[in-house]
Amino acid sequence: MKKAILFLTLSLSALVTFSCREAEEKEKETVIVKEVEVEKPAEREGILERTAKKVDEEVNKEIDQEIDNIGDDNK
Repeated sequence: MKKAILFLTLSLSALVTFSCREAEEKEKETVIVKEVEVEKPAEREGILERTAKKVDEEVNKEIDQEIDNIGDDNK
């Protein structure tokens, strides 16, 4: 009976020891970092530049209309 209890105790302690070691190995994670170069497209215009271009176009149209309304004084 003593042998059975001793065997059971030793096998249980061995099982606990090995299962803890396996758990530690499972918890380890490997991280893979992949660096990728991204080409930047041609310089993008910001919102201020786009808005300024639209305003310039509208102002130029208005100026052209006023010049047409005034007419040619050289005739």
